[in-house]
Amino acid sequence: MLDLIWIATALFAGLLMSRFAKLLKLPAVTGYLVAGILIGPFCLGALGIEGLGFNTGEQVKSLSVICNVALGFIAFAIGNEFRLSQLKRTGKQAVVVAILESLTATVLVDAVMMLMYIAFGGRLTVPTVLLFGAIAAATAPAATLMVVRQYKAKGPVTSILLPVVALDDATGLMIFAVSFGIAKAIISGGVDVISIVIEPIIEIIASLLLGSLMGALMTFAERFFHSRSKRMSLSIAFVLMTVVLSMQQFKLFGVNIGFSSLLVCMMLGTVFCNMCDFSEELMERCDRWTAPLFILFFVLSGAELDLSVFSDMNVVLIGAVYIVVRALGKYIGAGVGSRLMKCEPQVQKYLGITLFPQAGVALGMSLTASSLGAEGALVRNIVLFGVLIYELFGPVLTKIALTKAGDITPDATSARRKKIEAQL
Repeated sequence: MLDLIWIATALFAGLLMSRFAKLLKLPAVTGYLVAGILIGPFCLGALGIEGLGFNTGEQVKSLSVICNVALGFIAFAIGNEFRLSQLKRTGKQAVVVAILESLTATVLVDAVMMLMYIAFGGRLTVPTVLLFGAIAAATAPAATLMVVRQYKAKGPVTSILLPVVALDDATGLMIFAVSFGIAKAIISGGVDVISIVIEPIIEIIASLLLGSLMGALMTFAERFFHSRSKRMSLSIAFVLMTVVLSMQQFKLFGVNIGFSSLLVCMMLGTVFCNMCDFSEELMERCDRWTAPLFILFFVLSGAELDLSVFSDMNVVLIGAVYIVVRALGKYIGAGVGSRLMKCEPQVQKYLGITLFPQAGVALGMSLTASSLGAEGALVRNIVLFGVLIYELFGPVLTKIALTKAGDITPDATSARRKKIEAQL
């Protein structure tokens, strides 16, 4: 019963704050995140009134299945951007730009954090430095996708942005898997080649294979139904099943076999959109169904943010450095990559700004890092701090960048209003 009350409260709060965000000309996703913070355990939830908000972090975590499903649908939608017809135009550019901006952010954060460790020591250690660099590579596909959809962005920056976001998350997951293995080996005092090299490679290959298999099965199953509603229902069922399967872990010959939910669902969308003739129509119908799911995802993400991190000035200082250096790495890497690939001038100038948002993937990485004890807890808190800042200001900067690039244009009504005002 309480779960339903929390879900309803989260939806109402998100919708209400989206109206305020519209008045302030901010992206709706920013309003959803602020709504989550307001009804979270550090604001209204702290009053202890049931139904008014989330009283504890455990209550937010009890709805984690919603976040997992939402991330699955987000990855599924991003997979739709890997149509062969589009990849022929932007595929090579997206791959090079994604790898360069991810690696630049990682190397820059690693270098600056290592200098801070050498100069000041304190709470930083070599394992935490490695983890910060790896997590810096990830970008938030959800926030970016929501801004693009809300403003119906279309143009050269948008066409390369979504494939880059998808690829840089895949790159980030690979970097993190290796960095986590090294950090774990340093903390435990022993180097484990299996966890550092073999398991990350197996995870990536297994994820791509599982996603491809589910995409092929989904395409085959869709042909047995002709009703639009039934086809949409089958699509939703397949995404849900894929999310469940991607959360499974097991051991084989002493090696841990796991999957990346993002990579699996992304591959599901990629295979489906390229194999199914009517995939585009189905994707559009699924987008309408997932609207309230995405609202809940962002509100819950906002409620999950731990505002107590601001009480520790060491965390605030390290967090501020992480935020600035990562943003700089993304901007420089995207700029260099797009120039090397001779992308349009507006891509070279504005793409890097659209890559600032960071949330779901980074939070998942930081949660994994927290299993390393005190050093992992530090990483988790600083990443939470970074996510709070990035998710509040990242979508706004993405909107501004896409607008200046010409990918977001005012609708016809706004254009007419401005024309009348100019005449007066």
